[in-house]
Amino acid sequence: DRAMLSCLHVLRQPDLLGMSVRVLLALVCGGLIGIERSGKRRPAGFRTHILICLGATMTTATSQYMYLVMRYPISMSRMGAQVIAGVSFIGAGAIIMTKWRRVRGLTTAAGLWVVAIVGLCCGAGFYEGAAYATFLVLVAEVFFSKLEFRVLRGMREVTVYAEYARPSCLEEIVTRCHMLGVKIVDLEITRKGEDNSCAVLALQSRRGTGREEVLQTLAGIEGVLTVVEA
Repeated sequence: DRAMLSCLHVLRQPDLLGMSVRVLLALVCGGLIGIERSGKRRPAGFRTHILICLGATMTTATSQYMYLVMRYPISMSRMGAQVIAGVSFIGAGAIIMTKWRRVRGLTTAAGLWVVAIVGLCCGAGFYEGAAYATFLVLVAEVFFSKLEFRVLRGMREVTVYAEYARPSCLEEIVTRCHMLGVKIVDLEITRKGEDNSCAVLALQSRRGTGREEVLQTLAGIEGVLTVVEA
């Protein structure tokens, strides 16, 4: 244990060897998280996570170098704090709202924020924290997502976007959902006009009613113009 701590102490020094280890660790940690996101075809993938992690690492390493080696009277934590604020703008760009008012990209944005913190850990020489955080992020994104799917598998959920010609159609949609044993969790009328109206319905079924059956039943209602899964 003492030999390992001594080795890590050497690698934490603000010299060429220490900086090289920090950059390489950031490359590995950011790449591992980015590969998982790329595999799910998310907007921020492999290269984006690597670049953010490397940028955060170099920011922290540069502030340490300026303070410890060049003896500049600066705060080593100030530059790292700006990284957290800056990556928030990138994360906001990964969050989108679909035309049916559903929010997408929250997990990717949170992942970008975490990978920036992993980069700060690498740049500060906190290698153990960077490795642990990367491992836990992968566990959350890979294994917990499967666990969530299995837990919610018996509780089928579907969000439906519907356009209908007259207000009475919405009442018929609600009636048909009850007949199918489908619970309406949320209902939002997105547009109400003289010609056509639109609504988004969050539906939940415990009887095993499939998405196709729900969509076909609602599409068969007279006056319903469009029914698609949002």
